[in-house]
Amino acid sequence: MSEAVQLKFIDELSKQYGSALEMTDEEGKSRFFDLLAEFEVDGHSYAIVQDQEGQYEPEALRMVKDEHGTWQLETIDSDEEWEEVMEAYDEVAYSEELDEEQ
Repeated sequence: MSEAVQLKFIDELSKQYGSALEMTDEEGKSRFFDLLAEFEVDGHSYAIVQDQEGQYEPEALRMVKDEHGTWQLETIDSDEEWEEVMEAYDEVAYSEELDEEQ
């Protein structure tokens, strides 16, 4: 990433659902995720979630409002967009970890 991305933390999902999310996968199986962060980048809203079992790396998902104004999560199809979002999150998460260690 050549230039710094402006990231603004938000709390829309956590206000609506709390910090634990139940989502259904493609096979119809319910899985539970921890909401690690939610933020805006370039006018779009994103959430970083991780399965509660800790089997997988954190995942970036796009936040969108449905026709009733309820926040929903959807997969990010663009590799470029996904990389940009994860890099922005990693920079902030890594700097917070360094601050906590000092």
